[in-house]
Amino acid sequence: MSGSFVRTRSERVWGAVELLIVVTVLALLSIPLLVILPISFSAGSMLVLPTPGWSLQWYEEVLTTRLWQDAAANSFYTATVATVLATTLGTLAALGIHQLGGWPKRLLSALALAPLLVPIAIIAVSSFFFFAWAGLVRTYTGIILELTVLAMPYVVITVGATLQKYDANLNRAAASLGASPLSAFMTVMLPIIAPGIVAGALFAFVVAFDEVVIVLFIAAPEQQTLPRVIYSGIRENISPAVAAAAVMLCAVSMLLMFAAELIRRRTARLRSTGI
Repeated sequence: MSGSFVRTRSERVWGAVELLIVVTVLALLSIPLLVILPISFSAGSMLVLPTPGWSLQWYEEVLTTRLWQDAAANSFYTATVATVLATTLGTLAALGIHQLGGWPKRLLSALALAPLLVPIAIIAVSSFFFFAWAGLVRTYTGIILELTVLAMPYVVITVGATLQKYDANLNRAAASLGASPLSAFMTVMLPIIAPGIVAGALFAFVVAFDEVVIVLFIAAPEQQTLPRVIYSGIRENISPAVAAAAVMLCAVSMLLMFAAELIRRRTARLRSTGI
């Protein structure tokens, strides 16, 4: 009885410590957003707190100014195409890695996740020299290819995690009923791993949409994206419009992350009910 009580008390203490750590991390991550949120509604023309008044003029400027509209269009275009490529290639890579074992699996997994381990500045510099040699600097093709490389590991991770719980006997059963490998994949495997693919695509889109370092190295001056305009605005003309754009960018990322979490929970709930 005393041992059970000690274990229960210990679990409660560790639960409280874990909760405190989570709350602290969330608070530290939220502080920048809590700062720029009131500034984005400022009636003044400078990034200052407290604000001299409240206004929606900076959101109106972001939504109606040609510079911001073109930057948003470029961001959505490059991120969407990069997401499609990263999702396709990342899913294929995850499927291939899942079939392997031993050191080949570990080696290919490390290579697939390398963009997450290498500092982004090193990736940007090396990509610049390679794309300059290939004639892809200052082109949307170069931007999209590099965003694809950065986003693909997130797809490999999410799809790979889904495949860990996939029952390979389902493919064998489909084959025994006369289904070809492609037919078995499309009708049996794909519907089951689809939530992982969708979640990976959402993560890939957020990464591609928010990237600025690669764009600074690869893109031409006229190839503006939302993160690049925000970065330039902080350096050149410190306007609350930058804060308004940053808040909108964070809102898009948070909505996509929320959607990915909903997909994860729905998948877990379906599995727990045996569907």
